[in-house]
Amino acid sequence: MARLKLTKTVVETAQPEKEPYELRDAAIPGFLLKVTPMGRKVFMVAYVANNGQRRKPAMGCFGEITVEQARAIAQDWLADVRKGKDPGAEKSAARRAPTVKELFERFITDYSEPSNKPSTVDGNRGYGRLHIIPQLGQIKVADVTRADISGLMKKMAKTPPNANRVLSAVRKMFNMAEVWGLRPDGSNPCRHIPKFPERGKTRLISDAELKRLYAYLNKAQAEGLEHPFILLAVRLQFEFAARMSEILKLEWSWVDLDNRRIAWPDSKTGGMSKPMSAEAVRLLETAPRLERSPYVCPSIFNPDRPMSKNTYSKGWRRILGRAGLKHIGTHGIRHRSATDIANSGIPVKVGMALTAHKTVTMFMRYVHTEDDPVRAAADVVAFRRQGLIGGAVAAAATKSVPAPITAAHMETASRAERDKPLCFEDGNYRSRTKLGNYRPFRHRRCPNRAVPPGCQADRR
Repeated sequence: MARLKLTKTVVETAQPEKEPYELRDAAIPGFLLKVTPMGRKVFMVAYVANNGQRRKPAMGCFGEITVEQARAIAQDWLADVRKGKDPGAEKSAARRAPTVKELFERFITDYSEPSNKPSTVDGNRGYGRLHIIPQLGQIKVADVTRADISGLMKKMAKTPPNANRVLSAVRKMFNMAEVWGLRPDGSNPCRHIPKFPERGKTRLISDAELKRLYAYLNKAQAEGLEHPFILLAVRLQFEFAARMSEILKLEWSWVDLDNRRIAWPDSKTGGMSKPMSAEAVRLLETAPRLERSPYVCPSIFNPDRPMSKNTYSKGWRRILGRAGLKHIGTHGIRHRSATDIANSGIPVKVGMALTAHKTVTMFMRYVHTEDDPVRAAADVVAFRRQGLIGGAVAAAATKSVPAPITAAHMETASRAERDKPLCFEDGNYRSRTKLGNYRPFRHRRCPNRAVPPGCQADRR
């Protein structure tokens, strides 16, 4: 193995042979040039890592980098080795590092499928196929920056709800990347990326609308205007403050009429159990049942399957239209029921048990404030304030306030009246802007004009 100082001339004159050979630099131990039979000339550095392994990583080919550049890189790498680092291993690991596309596939198989509901898994797959992989798929996981995530959000700015769901999925994906050792702890690039404000809000079904709705439900049931299973599903959703999926998938085997309780083995928040009201018991006892159908609200055309979301949503829309009400999603039923529970005066913990919410914050998001209770509360506050300040004083103050000057009064006044001087010879003050005993501070040349408090004239 030849040992000489590597220079540009030496490297250029080195000729390929049948077998690869090396030219080692005499000035820097470990710095060498490898010449392959195909004529490639590769700069390399040989060293022994702290763990005792011998390494010989390549730095680049002659032509891509010069001899002096290769020598400088070799010196830096050898200095890192003395500090306990392993440049060759780091380079190899960086080459084998997964891309965001590979991370996403692992995220689906190793985390989402075992931990999430099937609908959530399908949603995550859709987010990856439509947004995450096209935008970030080819970037190495360790190289993704906050600017990359911000660019992804900016590209989805026209659809804020979808952008927020994608951000949540990406945030969890990079959290798992830290757990799997693909990124350092606390390096999630989604940190400090704000979500878009979502202005969509479920409207509350008012008391008047609720009366009209139930009037039509009773009429439809009596006259056969709607399918009985659709009417039953609507009434049950009101009674249980339930999600649509919880009613459509409800099976008779989960219903315990003797103990007045229904136990769902699975739901959006896991297994849950709810007590039944007297009205819910009546609905289930009188509900029509199809032979060999396990579902309380089966499909209209296939009793072996539950009613589809499309059938229920279209039936709900049709019921609202025939009742003369504005459209509101089926989730509005759950909002109305939660509001009724909160306004009934029962403890919050009991209300959360009826709606199956896990946190008070989420429960309160479903509670709407109605105008009548707020108006009554405002009257109570005003009455208490009047009692504190004294009714007689308040009445006297009310009588002393004259009627406000309107634009009509100003229009009817003649120009001559408006052009009269603000101060007459007798010293009486005149102004179009005075109200009762109040005198504005603007004009001060009249002798009967009070001096504003705090001015220089007052201090004299």
